[in-house]
Amino acid sequence: MARKRRNIAFSLSFLDIMACGFGAVTLLFLILRHNAVEIVTPDIKLAAEVDLLQMDIREAEEDRVQLLNSIEKIQLELAEAQGLSKRVITDLEEQERSIQSDPNDLDKLRLQVEQLEEETAQMEEVEFGDKVREFQGDGNRQYLTGLKLGGERVLILVDGSASMLADTVVNAVRRRNMEDEQKKQSPKWQWTLRTVEWLLAQLPPSSRFQVYIFNTEASAAIAGTEGEWLDAADSLALEQAVAATKQFSPGSGTSLSNAFGAITDFEDRPDNLFLLTDGLPTQGKNPPKKYMVSGAQRRKHFAAAMAEFPPGVPINTILFPMEGDPEAAGLFWQTALNTKGAFIAPSRDWP
Repeated sequence: MARKRRNIAFSLSFLDIMACGFGAVTLLFLILRHNAVEIVTPDIKLAAEVDLLQMDIREAEEDRVQLLNSIEKIQLELAEAQGLSKRVITDLEEQERSIQSDPNDLDKLRLQVEQLEEETAQMEEVEFGDKVREFQGDGNRQYLTGLKLGGERVLILVDGSASMLADTVVNAVRRRNMEDEQKKQSPKWQWTLRTVEWLLAQLPPSSRFQVYIFNTEASAAIAGTEGEWLDAADSLALEQAVAATKQFSPGSGTSLSNAFGAITDFEDRPDNLFLLTDGLPTQGKNPPKKYMVSGAQRRKHFAAAMAEFPPGVPINTILFPMEGDPEAAGLFWQTALNTKGAFIAPSRDWP
């Protein structure tokens, strides 16, 4: 008996399922892209900060290289300085050994020192003697100092400002606040007084003189003698001038214009002037508006004073030491040349 063939039929539901499955696979394939690269959008601010940091790093590296080069250069200079110092020390030791090994050199040195001391003593005798060396004409000139001590009418202007109390600004301010008796005993002011005495002692007996003390104002040392010439041969007048100067207590600022203005007190102007000071003036005819005075202002006050100074009168300046006024020496030296006077910066043991 023949076998009956089976008829296989696909239902609609099965086809639907297969179609949905293929569709799902296709959709997954489209969604899941292979080798996809994610694109990240950079932050502009962060990128700028990174650039700045990298720039700082490069600058730091450059600075580091420069510092290393500087250190190397300093080390080389230090090595050279050490070598030079060793060489100098060696030379000094050799010289010391040579001097010690040859006693004759020491004897020669001692002899030279003794000869120099004798010559110095002789020169001091010449300087402080009574008119040992003379120049005829406008007056007598001291052998060592070059000061013209002659003339018929000699005016001595003594700076009595607060700066004459000390060589430094700090000490001058400190002494300025002391009692008058303590001010008078200041070493610098005592030095100035000795100089005044020496000048008066060197005046020719035939001359006449006057001593003025100035700070912001100027007045005669002997009260009531303004505009009067005193006789140098009168020992009483000399003693009174010295005593009056010793009674003055320095203070206030310095007005060279008012000091030179005292010349107008005299009917016959001086033919020789001695200026004892320690620097350029701190004010003109009137007090300054500010407490501090600059170097330029000092030069201006000095120039104004010199513009009013009468021509033909030699200015002999004795400049005492004072810190903070480096231009004073040059200007007073030039003034001495222009007026045919003299300029000295004395040592502390003079006169």
